[in-house]
This record gives sequence, C-alpha cells and structure tokens, in this order.
Amino acid sequence: MDTALLTEAVDPTLVLLTVEEAARRLRIGRTVCYRLINSGELESITIGHLRRVPADAVPEFVSRRRNIHRPAQTAA
Repeated sequence: MDTALLTEAVDPTLVLLTVEEAARRLRIGRTVCYRLINSGELESITIGHLRRVPADAVPEFVSRRRNIHRPAQTAA
C-alpha cells in the first residue's frame, strides 16, 4: 500500500482535507465530491484560493445520508 495513502487513512490529526482526500474517504470520484460541495450537501471552506473539506464533515455527511435512507421506525 502507498505510504501516503496509509498515513492519510489513519491520521486523526488532519483537520482539513483536500477535495481529493474527502472523495477518497467517501470512495467517490472527485467530480461527484465537487457536486456534493456545490449543492451544499458536503461542507467545505475556502482558504485563499484553496477548497478544503473539514475532516468532521465527512462522517456528518454519511450520517445525514444514512438517516435519509433509513426506513422510518414504527412506534411500538
């Protein structure tokens, strides 16, 4: 395995991710990741001319998507 990929995968100290890193964590393409950012579904910020995705925005996005697609629980 590529050492850079391994370091990124296990480095909990990263606060901001590039769009490519966020896409890799979500196992989606870069274009789809930009589409999610442009639609507001995936949070991002700009620093100068750079687009970055907060590391905690990735699991939050997944959690929201899971809740949307989870069948409604019936009250017992």
